[in-house]
Order: sequence, then C-alpha cells, then structure tokens
Amino acid sequence: MTARRPATVLAGILLAAAAGSVPAATGAIATEGDAGRGKEIYARCGACHSLDYDRVGPHHCGLFGRRAGSVEGFEYSKAMKNSKLVWNSETLDRFIADPLKTVPGTRMGYAGIPDARERADLLAYLRASNDGPECSQMSAPRR
Repeated sequence: MTARRPATVLAGILLAAAAGSVPAATGAIATEGDAGRGKEIYARCGACHSLDYDRVGPHHCGLFGRRAGSVEGFEYSKAMKNSKLVWNSETLDRFIADPLKTVPGTRMGYAGIPDARERADLLAYLRASNDGPECSQMSAPRR
C-alpha cells in the first residue's frame, strides 16, 4: 500500500463532500436542507410532537425564536425551563443531535439524530411548516 499525499486525500474528501457522500462535520449546521425529506424524518417525532398542538412534547408551530420551556400550559422539566435556550437553527441543530447532552435533565428521552444531513432536512421542514398555512392559521394550541 502506498502512502497518499495529504493534498490528494483532502481533494478526495472535498470531492466526496461536494457529491454528498460524506456527512457534514459533527456539530456543523448544514445550510440547506430538503423539506420533503424532513417531513419524512418528522414522522419519527409524531409519537410525542405535533406542529399545531401539544402532545407528550410541546407543539412546534412558532418554534423559531421561541424561548425553550415557554409554551404556556405545557409542563416542562426544570432543566428545560432553566436552559435559557432560544430556538433557532443552531440551537435546534445542537439539541436534535443530542438532547440529553444539550439540556441535561430534559424529559425528552430521545437519543437524537446524529446525522447532520437528516437534521438539516428536519430543520428545513420545520422552517417551511412554521412559515406555512398549518402554523399561520393556528390561533391557539390544542391540548
């Protein structure tokens, strides 16, 4: 086996990343996501969350710009209420990657989505939904 020069290795990695065959770096936020794929990923969240009403977890309409632990009438963990997080692409990406690490003591027992592409797709879906008719017509969350 011959040693490869670092420049050759780097060029190969960059080409693979450009082709989409290498996941984004851990902790990096992918700038573009596919909302269609994100909708499929959001189906995993459906056991506990809904866009327009609270379930085991709080609703997701109005998510972007909302302070974590602040949906009126929803009973959050003390950890979430005290987290001081404001939900945006960066904080959501970090939380969705590893909820228990991001907010130790959260009641959200989901292990997270380690794949950066899947998180980007999910966030694209949530952004599109929050700007769409399902959320814009929401007057008050149902419980």
